[in-house]
Amino acid sequence: MPDVSPSAAELARVAADRAAGQLAPPAPVRLDAVVPAPERVLPDPGGDFTLTPDAALRVDPAGRDVADQLAGWLRPATGFPLPVTETADPAEGRLTLTLSPTGAATPTHDTRAAGTPAGEARAAGTPAGDAPDGDARDGDGDDDALGDEGYRLDVTTAGVRITATTPAGLFHGAQTVRQLLPAAVESTTPVAERWVMPGGTIVDRPRFPYRGAMLDVARHFFGVRDVLRVVDHLARYKLNHLHLHLTDDQGWRIAVDSWPRLAEVGGATEVGGGPGGWYTRDDYRRIVAYAARRHVTVVPEIDLPGHTNAALVAYPELAPGKTAPPPYTGTEVGFSYVDPADERTYAFVADVLGEVAALTPGPWLHLGGDEAFKVPAESYRAFVARAQALVAATGKTVVGWHQLAPAEHAAGRVLQWWGTNGDDPDTAEAVRRGARLILSPGNHAYLDMKYAPDTPIGHDWAGLIDVRRAYEWDPGTHVRGVPAEAVLGVEAPLWTESVTTLAEVEYMFFPRLPAVAELGWSPRETHDWSRFRSRVAAHGPRWATAGITFHPSPEIPWPALWPSTPPQIPTQPTPHHPLTREGAQPGRS
Repeated sequence: MPDVSPSAAELARVAADRAAGQLAPPAPVRLDAVVPAPERVLPDPGGDFTLTPDAALRVDPAGRDVADQLAGWLRPATGFPLPVTETADPAEGRLTLTLSPTGAATPTHDTRAAGTPAGEARAAGTPAGDAPDGDARDGDGDDDALGDEGYRLDVTTAGVRITATTPAGLFHGAQTVRQLLPAAVESTTPVAERWVMPGGTIVDRPRFPYRGAMLDVARHFFGVRDVLRVVDHLARYKLNHLHLHLTDDQGWRIAVDSWPRLAEVGGATEVGGGPGGWYTRDDYRRIVAYAARRHVTVVPEIDLPGHTNAALVAYPELAPGKTAPPPYTGTEVGFSYVDPADERTYAFVADVLGEVAALTPGPWLHLGGDEAFKVPAESYRAFVARAQALVAATGKTVVGWHQLAPAEHAAGRVLQWWGTNGDDPDTAEAVRRGARLILSPGNHAYLDMKYAPDTPIGHDWAGLIDVRRAYEWDPGTHVRGVPAEAVLGVEAPLWTESVTTLAEVEYMFFPRLPAVAELGWSPRETHDWSRFRSRVAAHGPRWATAGITFHPSPEIPWPALWPSTPPQIPTQPTPHHPLTREGAQPGRS
């Protein structure tokens, strides 16, 4: 899209606004305070934008839903009406969203038109050096390299403009706008505040295409409303995949019409003997649609051939002995499995995967595949080969825990690596055969691990994971023998043996989830612990204002004054998690 030169009247108005701005305090948020760290930040201290009651949003028709969501985030705290109007069709390959007073000219694409000095110094923590002409890394170049999720954000005294090539890019830019306003924007009621955004330009795109978190709803069941709030947490930090661990020994959480007892019987239990629960097909559709609107893809997991006690209670004919086991509400692993020698098992697998795939618009179907300790190795490999083919028959791409590595390769398959030792020859060999990896190292990314010895909930079998440990690793080099180009992305799993409520989910998520999100989104050159801890500290007041429970980690320099006190998490016993076999890693679940 060509730059639009401002009129003389507009330049005069900008000059007047700048003169007035010199008398006003600077914006309370710095342009480089965003989490995850953007790829390129060019501040313009003279270009701060003040959101006023007459502001409006203008957007290309394809981005209307993003504009509606941005307006919905900003209206409660500001009390402003913020009407949304559609503009003419965009230039080919571009979408734009602008936020400015209704009577003001549309902000220009190049912030220098409003007075930003050429060659403005880059913000601390952003990569130095010049990028090739036309690369998205060049804040003064074009945006052809923004890709499917990148965006450019220009903030001037005249207004705010987001440019992207897809609605997903606009959405990520809108989340950045949200972060650049004062923390009070998270209030659900009107607040008397000076709604100022820092001036300048951000050009941004993700390092990895897959960035996600996992919620285990099998050990403890979480209702639809809780899952939707988790989706919002992911979207806030530009994570784009929600992995739902739907089945395990303690509960089966999704209705399957062809095997109705899976939910009715298998879904009636959970760890500790609670009532359990399951999602109807309409519940699951609601989750998927809600996530899709926020550009989050749901990845359903049906764990096979192990972790199947709940299924065996419902359908004993799937068990090797054809006898129903008792319902299980403990936390041990590795004892259950479906019969790999019975054709009835594969009819069951085909039916379940087919129904779940039909409900899931995303490309992924997760097979689990871990901790099937009682299945002989040859039988396990044969089962996985057939199960992978059944996934392919649904039109989906198979994902599985890295224990699938020795099985034959299936086109496009993805292994989710949860190890604690980066020396893994089996996984490296699977990558050489064509597999890609999602990195979820248990001792860095598992959000069910305790922060410290006195953390009231969680485990420690993979070690304690404070915020720095969650942040200080590189997905591109973590597994030896696996090149960076084979890494699809990162995921932070939360297993729920000891996590029973949404508040406890949030307590284990924050502030570690933003750390993993930054590893997935931001260029490696921006990686800096001291700057990250400073940036994430400023999000504490945002979480408190939004009613998000979080752990006040002592390693983060939180602001001295809080809008409110973070809720306390009740102490719970931590289940024992044993080593199941000599030399094996502790269970991941």
